[in-house]
Amino acid sequence: METTLEPSQAPAGAEGATPEDFKVTESAIKQIDKILSTEAAGSLLRLSVEGGGCSGFQYKYEITQELTEEDLQIAGSKLLVDKISLDYLKGSQLDYKADLMGAAFKISNPQATASCGCGSSFAM
Repeated sequence: METTLEPSQAPAGAEGATPEDFKVTESAIKQIDKILSTEAAGSLLRLSVEGGGCSGFQYKYEITQELTEEDLQIAGSKLLVDKISLDYLKGSQLDYKADLMGAAFKISNPQATASCGCGSSFAM
């Protein structure tokens, strides 16, 4: 089940987040470039926050070629985050980690009060 977040649901104190409020590491940028190099020309990676997951909110990644008026382009214009999701990501950092346990994007979100073991869902 997919839940759409409304502006009125934005976390307190996060309204008006800007792309500068969300950091993307060089490792994540390189991985985004690598992923998109195998996709159709003009493809972008969309990151969004949705209601759901075991902790209340979850991160969602998808490849898209559609740019909407709600999207903000981040990290060399290859990463899209909609304005509402950006409020939930204010102060966060997207990183890409590869180690013996596996490889994945990781988001360090200081607004999260709890998260699940896999790191893909969080509570505020």
